[in-house]
Amino acid sequence: MRAIAFVTRLIDEGKIPDGSLKRMLIHAIEADDVMQKLGITSKYNADGNFLGHLHDTGYNRADAWIAQFLDRIGVQSTVDIRAKYL
Repeated sequence: MRAIAFVTRLIDEGKIPDGSLKRMLIHAIEADDVMQKLGITSKYNADGNFLGHLHDTGYNRADAWIAQFLDRIGVQSTVDIRAKYL
């Protein structure tokens, strides 16, 4: 992510005028609020109800993300790399 942020900054500052480097558009579908509540043992939980819960959470978050950001795909990042990852 640091490398992507670095190249993006170079592009934004006009330091790559020849177009030899391309801007990467970054997107993320997240459920941090759900995942942070899970303990370490959840990694070993193969219970069908638990896996169904994870699946449903992912499906619902993806559906909400698409409704909010579909028009930005291929146009603009939906994640601020510096704020989120650095």
